[in-house]
Amino acid sequence: MRFKSILSVVLLTVCIHLQAQTQIIAHRGFWKTENSAQNSLTALKKANEIKTYGSEIDIWLSSDGIPVVFHDANVMLDGKNLNIQDTPADILTQVKLSNGENLPTLESYLDTFEDCLETKLIIEFKSHRTKYQEDELVDKVLKMVRDRNLQNRVEYISFSLNLVVKTIHLDPLAKVYYLSGNLSPAVMKSIGAAGIDYNVAVFKRNPQWVKESHDLGLKVNVWTVNSPEDIQQMIDLNVDYITTDEPLLVKEFLDR
Repeated sequence: MRFKSILSVVLLTVCIHLQAQTQIIAHRGFWKTENSAQNSLTALKKANEIKTYGSEIDIWLSSDGIPVVFHDANVMLDGKNLNIQDTPADILTQVKLSNGENLPTLESYLDTFEDCLETKLIIEFKSHRTKYQEDELVDKVLKMVRDRNLQNRVEYISFSLNLVVKTIHLDPLAKVYYLSGNLSPAVMKSIGAAGIDYNVAVFKRNPQWVKESHDLGLKVNVWTVNSPEDIQQMIDLNVDYITTDEPLLVKEFLDR
């Protein structure tokens, strides 16, 4: 009986460790690999192949109200520098990514994501010029996700507190994280966020925020963690997720 008790304790400890292990989010997808590019459909599929917890993308609203996937506020097309918020989607989708793919709309991205069953989609709402644009973006994206019954597979992040609050208001069950790093875990708990998602430098200054978040029932994500030293430090802090451009390197550390 004593042996069985010891074995039970060991198995329980192992299970708790596995449940608590830090997981990986591929920053702008898994793009540091052959034939891939940031925010491309290939980057999503590659992240799915290596089974990261999530694959992150950046979303803007075009001038004609179409959500499109790209990181920067401006794109280059035929030598012209175009602001995404001032350009219609049919022009934006002519832009070529570094791997030759066309700049995708969110609709085409979701078409591909529906078949990527090994990863979640982490949507970053980019901060827009006006609250009206931000509210319109959230309305449209949440509807697109809901129409495809993907709510349980999509999470949201943003530097804009308005976008965070608006998303929580429209879908209280959604997992929504704030990126700016200037608000405490207690404040994020009070507005209904799922957790904090801050730059690695923030957690170096405030390592206690990881435990404070966990004590409040919040998750902790850290970005963008690429160096071996930072990877190990964040794992030691017991963050829940590491967003990285080097998902295979982080996996090596976790597998140790």
